Amino acid sequence: MRSIRPAPLTAEAFAPFGDLLDASGAHRLINAGLCRRHHDRAALDFGPGGRAGISIFLAEPRALPYSFDLIERHPEGSQAFLPMTEHPFLVIVAPGPEAVPLAFLTDGTQGINLHRGTWHGVLTPLSAPGRFAVVDRIGSTPNLEEYRYSQPWTVLAP
Repeated sequence: MRSIRPAPLTAEAFAPFGDLLDASGAHRLINAGLCRRHHDRAALDFGPGGRAGISIFLAEPRALPYSFDLIERHPEGSQAFLPMTEHPFLVIVAPGPEAVPLAFLTDGTQGINLHRGTWHGVLTPLSAPGRFAVVDRIGSTPNLEEYRYSQPWTVLAP
């Protein structure tokens, strides 16, 4: 069995694949000092001929250990996942189909923005409801490539 263990999601560890979206670090006060704005947290990229779209995803929850044999990427634009509940979810990324994938576990308050072309697993909530706002490219050109591993990978419990 090919297995990996998830690591906690940190900005530094996730940087080669995308942006960590959370409410930590530098901010400025707005709304008469009643709101902290953590400004410009992601490099959204919708490519030529694309535009930003916001969709709502409702994904079936999974459990650890979790086996997968499919990764995908979006060559035309970035893709951000913003959980609409405070439940952790699993993030799987890979430098390429031939590389060992990495798994990260969010802390329940984090979202992610995957850079354009980043190989990643499917949306993997670990609790119901698996509701996410997703900001990604809307356009007329194909924006999905899939790769199936010949042998599945299993993400073990941390």
